[in-house]
Amino acid sequence: MLKTLLISFSLKNTYRVNTILYSLKQVPLVKRLLPDTIYSERAFKIAANILSGIWEMISVFLGKFLYFLFLISVPESLYRTAGRAELFLHLFLFLTIIGAYMNTYLFNPTRDKYYAMILMRMDAWEYTIGDYGYSMLKTVVGFLPFTLWFGLRSGVPLPVCLLFPFSVAGVKMAAASLSLLDYEKRGTVTNENSLGKYLWILTLVLLLAAYLTPALGYTLPEPLSLGFFLLCIPLGAAGFWIIWRFPGYRAMYQELLSRQMASVSDTQQISMELSQKYISLDRNITSRKKGFEYLNELFIRRHQKILWKSVKRIAGACLVLLAGALAAVRLFPEAGRAVNRLLLTFLPYFVFIMYSINRGTGFTRALFMNCDHSLLTYPFYKKPEMVLKLFRIRLREIVKINLLPAAVLGGGLDFLLFASGGTDNVLNYVVIFVSIVCLSIFFSVHYLTIYYLLQPYNAGTEVKSATYQIVLSATYLACFFLMQLKMPTLVFGGVCILFCVGYSLVAGGLVYRLAPRTFRLRQ
Repeated sequence: MLKTLLISFSLKNTYRVNTILYSLKQVPLVKRLLPDTIYSERAFKIAANILSGIWEMISVFLGKFLYFLFLISVPESLYRTAGRAELFLHLFLFLTIIGAYMNTYLFNPTRDKYYAMILMRMDAWEYTIGDYGYSMLKTVVGFLPFTLWFGLRSGVPLPVCLLFPFSVAGVKMAAASLSLLDYEKRGTVTNENSLGKYLWILTLVLLLAAYLTPALGYTLPEPLSLGFFLLCIPLGAAGFWIIWRFPGYRAMYQELLSRQMASVSDTQQISMELSQKYISLDRNITSRKKGFEYLNELFIRRHQKILWKSVKRIAGACLVLLAGALAAVRLFPEAGRAVNRLLLTFLPYFVFIMYSINRGTGFTRALFMNCDHSLLTYPFYKKPEMVLKLFRIRLREIVKINLLPAAVLGGGLDFLLFASGGTDNVLNYVVIFVSIVCLSIFFSVHYLTIYYLLQPYNAGTEVKSATYQIVLSATYLACFFLMQLKMPTLVFGGVCILFCVGYSLVAGGLVYRLAPRTFRLRQ
């Protein structure tokens, strides 16, 4: 088994190193400095191996730190309804249950598993046990420092903090073993990346139990939470015995991995088929406009389901959540005070929310798959005046699409602020609404701009731009870390509005100067 484990480490590391080198070759400016023989150069491979090792260490600890910081520590600071230790245990318990089936590690169909068990025909049992054991070890090691740090700060006893990592690993093993028993019984393999609707409903219920009940003044009793974490240890031991004794890993992974790899290789065809299902073929759809305005209006009308269906659902979901929050505010004064405090100091959180609900990437993907990937083969379509004219038209449309949920959310937050006690400064109402709208416009401009400047797709609709992926990741991280800020709404909202206006002007200038050269098909 040790030999198999070492081979699996080598396989993962080789895949990661090659990914790092490939990504470097895609970055503008940097790629000009790198030789074409980068994959065979010893110095570059050593540097990539060092980066791979650093990333492995980061993956062990960073995610756990962010998990405790944003999902437990920050919400703790908003509640005043229970002792900190009891509240910490309450939140951690429900999140641990969710993580047990959403991150099993055993049913994650990764490429290294496909390469090892399907292509290289490695012993499936030895590979699975070794890989899973290493994943559980990383879980325990990664959780330990943060359960001690955050747990002790919340008043949880030291022995309990030391127990937490083993409880987390135990509940994961128990959940994985239940999925194995279900596979033996029904022959249906679980894919943790494709959860069914019932598990998503369960997740929503558990999240509401975790975060809504403390706002209403209720938390699980401390002895009950401690009993759960203690019970996870023997349950995990029983689960590991089932995992150790399970004989059918090869058949299970052949089904899981072949299905996953087939879905990856058929992404273009599946995406096109799904898109075509939502495209109207009604021949009566027409337009009286001319030129690119005619092209744009036909595109918008024929893609109503793709472009507008999701934002209407998002707007509806925002209305439901705001109505629920309003009911809680009216029924429970303590919840009203917490909501009022949040709206006046936690506006940075809504940057991440607006990032999450913005449909910029979906809009640009639909543009490419159903319009640009064909038209970019024609020279007239890439003329500077054509590129800039169509950019302005499309920017207008994407802003209109994203404004619907933004207006609902901005107006709803103002109403919620008023219902929860209001504010002495009427400008807060104006700033909340305008900043939410400006954020919607910012993300609309941002995604369309990087689409035109970095056009990431090739003729096969595959993303081939590492720079595009880096910009998307940087956008996510920036929005995520902004949630750490605690600033008065008036201050942050004002800065946010000015930034969005300035960014839009700069982005427009960059598109004007660069898009005629960058808006092209990738090779």
